Amino acid sequence: MKESQVAKQSQGYVGWIGTFQGKKGTGLEKRYESEMVRELRALGAVLYCKTSVPHTLMSGETVNNIIGYTWNPKNRHLSSGGSSGGEGALISLKGSPLGFGTDIGGSIRIPAAFNGLYGIRPSAGRMPYEGIANSMDGQNTVVSVVGPLAHSAGGLRLAMKSLLSQQPWLHDPLVLEIPWRDEQEKQIFDLIKSAQDRKGRLCFGLLKDDGVVTPQPPVQRALNIVAAALEKMGHKVIEWAPPSHKRGNNILFTTWAYDGGVDVHEAFALSGEDISPQVQRAFGTKPREQANASKIAATNVLKREYQKEYMEYWNSTTELTGTGRPVDAFIAALAPYPAARPELYTYYGYSTIINLLDYTSCIVPITTADKTTDLLRKDFQPLSDEDKKVAESCGFFYSVAIISG
Repeated sequence: MKESQVAKQSQGYVGWIGTFQGKKGTGLEKRYESEMVRELRALGAVLYCKTSVPHTLMSGETVNNIIGYTWNPKNRHLSSGGSSGGEGALISLKGSPLGFGTDIGGSIRIPAAFNGLYGIRPSAGRMPYEGIANSMDGQNTVVSVVGPLAHSAGGLRLAMKSLLSQQPWLHDPLVLEIPWRDEQEKQIFDLIKSAQDRKGRLCFGLLKDDGVVTPQPPVQRALNIVAAALEKMGHKVIEWAPPSHKRGNNILFTTWAYDGGVDVHEAFALSGEDISPQVQRAFGTKPREQANASKIAATNVLKREYQKEYMEYWNSTTELTGTGRPVDAFIAALAPYPAARPELYTYYGYSTIINLLDYTSCIVPITTADKTTDLLRKDFQPLSDEDKKVAESCGFFYSVAIISG
C-alpha cells in the first residue's frame, strides 16, 4: 500500500513520524486506517508492506529525508516515478501482485509508466478516498483520486470490481453509487469482437504532441505502435486536436498554489528538514501569498468552462469517426520521457491535463527505449524552451495513456 493510505503514515515528512498526520495526542496514532484499507481487509487482502512517497506527495519523483531516493528497479540511473514511486518499484520487482496509488497530477500513472505496469486513474468519486492523507486537504477544484497498479489489465479489473462490491458509497460520502457495470463491459467487448464490421469498430483519437513539448523518440515510437496495432485490428485512429492543453494546465497549476504552500511548509517546519529540489520547484522554500475567495471562485469558473469546451470538441468528432459516435477514447503520452532522470522531471503537462478534465485514464505498457532506434531527428525543432530541455533527457520504459471521458 502507498504509505499515505495506512496506519503509521508519515507521508514522507520527518515531522509526521510517530504522529497522526503531524498531530500528537489524538489517540489515532498508529491505529487509524483509510476506508479503502478497511474494505480491502474485509475482502481478505493481506497488507504487508507500505511503500515510499515523496514528502508532500506533490512530485513525479519519489524522494524524502527518511529513506532518500527511490530508484527505478530496472535501471538505477532513472526515477521510479512519483508520488506512488515506491508502489511502482515494488510491483515492478514482483514484490506484490497489486497495489494502490493516489493521483492529483499523475501519481498513479507516472509510476505505472516508468516501471512498465498497468495503472488506472479513475474519475473523482469512483473509489473511496476517505481517510487517505493528502497535501492541501480541502482544495476541491481538482481533487486527488485513488486507483490500482498491477501487472495486467485483469489485475486492475479485479481491484476495481472487488472494491465496488463493498459498496463504498455507504461509508464515503464522496463516492458515487455506481456498481461495476457488467452490461456496459459486455457491450464494449462485443464491439471489439465485431471490429471487422465497419459499424462495429471503435475509433480512437491520437495526440501526437500537446503543442508545448514533443514526446521523445521512444515515446513517439510507442504511440505509433499502438496506432498501427489498432488499425490492423480493424479500428480507426484519427488525429486528436483538442483545445489548448497549455491553457488547461495553467488553470490546474493555479489550484496547487491556493494556500501559497502554507500546508506543506507547516509540515516541513515540524522537524526543520530540508525540502527536496523537486518539491521546491512547486512550493519554494517558504510560503507565498494565498489566493482569496474571489480568485478561487474565478478559477472554478475557468475550469468548468474549459471542461465544457473540451467536452464539445470530443462530441464534435462524431463527424470524423464513421461509427455514429464520438471517439471512444484518445491515446496520448503520459510523459514526454520513457522515465526521468533525477531532478530532470520538469514537464508534467501530459498527465496533469487529465486531472483538470477529470477523465478516467489507463496506462498500458508498450515497449522499452532502444538507443539504436530511438534517435532524435537531425531536423528536430523544439516547440519551446521547455521542449529543448526535455529533448536533452533520456529514459527506459514506455507506456501510453488511454483516456476515456
